[in-house]
Amino acid sequence: MTTVFVTASGTEVGKTFVMCKLLTELRRTTLSVRAVKPVATGFDPNDIEASDTGHLLAAQNLRPTAARVDAVTPWRYAAALSPDMAARREARIVPFEDLLSFCRRSEGFDLTLIEGIGGVMVPLDERHTVIDWIAALGAPALLVTGSYLGTLSHTLTAAEALRRRDVELLGIVASESPEQPVALDETRRVLERFLAPTPVIALPRQRSDADAIPELLPLIAPFLDAPGT
Repeated sequence: MTTVFVTASGTEVGKTFVMCKLLTELRRTTLSVRAVKPVATGFDPNDIEASDTGHLLAAQNLRPTAARVDAVTPWRYAAALSPDMAARREARIVPFEDLLSFCRRSEGFDLTLIEGIGGVMVPLDERHTVIDWIAALGAPALLVTGSYLGTLSHTLTAAEALRRRDVELLGIVASESPEQPVALDETRRVLERFLAPTPVIALPRQRSDADAIPELLPLIAPFLDAPGT
């Protein structure tokens, strides 16, 4: 089984959008895929369809039943805060070893896609951050970032942090932000200059032209050995 971890330079930059796009592209292959977002904060049980968990299920044409929500996101917290803060408000924790065990389950799938939470350095508990989670799994990562003012520093810092922990960086996805100081492709070119040979893909989100939307599957395809990729 192959595992790919989708992380980010910060929160609200498009991890779930990237996950859903990958799931859509993977449906054209012969691979069986397990897509999970194990930890979620700001979770409203009365509006599951609008949650990241709901979007991941919808991308697989699955209804958000209680069992499926549990299978995708077993650790859910109400407060829209970092996991350690949100869990503390409910007198709970994010159980790190249980989290790793959950992510390592193959369950007969060819590929596990894991969506993280927030950016790479977001605290999960008293001692662990998201980057500790990725490194402990030994999984390669896709790094999602935005095109907002400040994204260059945030992205390069996140990429450097991942490399220092020996996390294999499969690629960078520069996901278009609602407000950006320069054209998306200019941001891509700067990131490419500093992060080569890591591939950087610019992902437009404000257009309806399907031809302008690049494929993301090539970023992970070299690491998949099933036919049809």
